[in-house]
Amino acid sequence: MEELKNHICDEHNGLRYTLVGDYYIPDLQLPEETRPIGIWGRMQKDYLAQYHPALYNELILSGKLWTYLADLNEQAQNRLDCIIAQMKEVEGITEELKSQDQMAWVRAMNSIHNRAEEIILRELIYEEDAV
Repeated sequence: MEELKNHICDEHNGLRYTLVGDYYIPDLQLPEETRPIGIWGRMQKDYLAQYHPALYNELILSGKLWTYLADLNEQAQNRLDCIIAQMKEVEGITEELKSQDQMAWVRAMNSIHNRAEEIILRELIYEEDAV
């Protein structure tokens, strides 16, 4: 009987296989991603799993899901910071207001933050057209 090799490499797809028992199992390795996916990435992951399962499965099987979610989280956070800064400037929310009337400043900042989050959710997470 022919002795089986412990490792073989397929010329067509470039995959390496390891002998486990009587079967060759592909040596698949996921890319190492150390960035966190954060709240925006988790929301997008849940949205994709529920409403776009084909894309979700494609990202999982290609090993790109975590990288995609980490990138999206960074983009969403940067966009949120930018929108908040722009809204503060347009609405005249300054450090001077903070020192004069803290409660008014907190109300204004909470309003700005909530509106900015809604924009991020509509544009980046749930991919709705902004109205």
